[in-house]
Amino acid sequence: MRNPIAHRATAGAAATVTALAVLSLPATSADARPARASITWRPCPKHDPVEKNRLRGLQCGTLRVPLDHAHPRGAQITLALTRARHTAARSQGVVLLNRGGPGAHGRDMPKLLTHGMPRRVAAAYDWIGFDPRGVGASRPELVCDRAFQDPGRPRADTIPSNAAEENAWRARAAAFAADCARRYPRLLPHMGTADWVRDMDDIRAALGQRKINYLGYSYGTYLGAVYASTYPGRVRRMVLDSVVRPSGVWYDDNLDQDVAFQKRIQAYFSWIARYDSVYHLGRTGPQVAAAYARARARLKAKPVKGRIGPSELDDVFLSDGYGNFAWPDHAKILSAYLRGDAKPLAAEWRPPTLLDQNDYTVYTAVQCRDAYWPRDWTRWHVDSVRLYRSGYTFETWSNTWYNAPCATWRGPEGPVPRVGAPANLAPVLLVQGTEDAATPFDGALETRRRLPRSRLLVQVGGGNHGVTLGGDRCVDGAVARYLARGALPRPGATCKAPPPPTPDGKGKRVRARVPGPVSAPVGARF
Repeated sequence: MRNPIAHRATAGAAATVTALAVLSLPATSADARPARASITWRPCPKHDPVEKNRLRGLQCGTLRVPLDHAHPRGAQITLALTRARHTAARSQGVVLLNRGGPGAHGRDMPKLLTHGMPRRVAAAYDWIGFDPRGVGASRPELVCDRAFQDPGRPRADTIPSNAAEENAWRARAAAFAADCARRYPRLLPHMGTADWVRDMDDIRAALGQRKINYLGYSYGTYLGAVYASTYPGRVRRMVLDSVVRPSGVWYDDNLDQDVAFQKRIQAYFSWIARYDSVYHLGRTGPQVAAAYARARARLKAKPVKGRIGPSELDDVFLSDGYGNFAWPDHAKILSAYLRGDAKPLAAEWRPPTLLDQNDYTVYTAVQCRDAYWPRDWTRWHVDSVRLYRSGYTFETWSNTWYNAPCATWRGPEGPVPRVGAPANLAPVLLVQGTEDAATPFDGALETRRRLPRSRLLVQVGGGNHGVTLGGDRCVDGAVARYLARGALPRPGATCKAPPPPTPDGKGKRVRARVPGPVSAPVGARF
């Protein structure tokens, strides 16, 4: 499952090879990390090779952590971090930030959060962004078989029309898994959420903090919940926004997405239908859906610029299941294409960058490691056919192929990290939209039960994934009050979602949208 992320170029493959060579060296006394490592902070470069100019004004640092936390003096890996320092006379500590994914970069997040939060809240904390292990500027950076997402031509239609097409997709997914096993045999056993939790605690210790504050989106809610369950006494305040269902990790959560994305895309098509005088795609949701199907069929017969077929069209419109910010633009693109103008579509789609490839590789490495996946393809096939025939057509097969490498993953699986905290965990604030497709509403309800002192703030009617700093003053005010003084919303508190945009683009817009736009191909994620 994909959570929308801001994309940027990454360092070249040579850096990855060098980092792996360092990792493979036998542990020596020089490699052993001190009992309490520290982080040396320096001004971030004006033009970072990974983040470009998005780190200006922040401080950058690195931290060495064990590859295997069971052997703290063994091989080490490097985490890349950023910091926006507090400016208030009295600090409230640090806030660790996670965008989700798993696999999304995070070093730009302190800048986004400090610009989006009220001044008094931004000034009160040191905001800490980091690229988790394997991600972005952390080393080594993981990238497997790039042809799986970018074969250099239109990908095969994700919806197989026969057994041969299904088997071809299975073979591509298996090739991706095999390439990862060949490239990273020492890393993959240590890429699970439990490893990331230990990394977070090493960051806490290196910052000299007894307790941390935390804000996580999407997969970041699961990471935060596992951290809170593992180290309940080390949590001061925690915001979990767009909440993963812990009992569904990860196969069942993907099936839930297939259902929820269908509901969300139908809501979008109904929105388009309300403005038929603008877009001319149909006066009802089903008519717009039929127009979308015509576009897919036309692209399958004749891809645009030899690169954009039906799967690439789905890439573009998948973002509309995550948020309504691009609804007017994408409706114009679909309308123009069906009228014979393919230029807007060609301008909107782009092939995956190296960062996208890194993001997907880490996503797969974490999810395949975290949980026990079905190894018998019959289970995948039966579930996909059942959901597709039940009307969940938009995302079912795409999501199947996005996660299919886990069917043949070479490496340890599970046990699933535990979510369930004792009474000494500080109150946690959960934020959730009722119509979220990437992390359906049941995830927040279940997590509230598992974290007994948590409080759930519901955005009624909200379908945008990642609510905080998404333009809802009610939600943003509640989060700010909690971070400022620990004040929780009253039990049962709700906020009404802002209205969707209008065709001219007017409406509630993001102030500091943390997740960012979706464009990485094939399927949905957290």
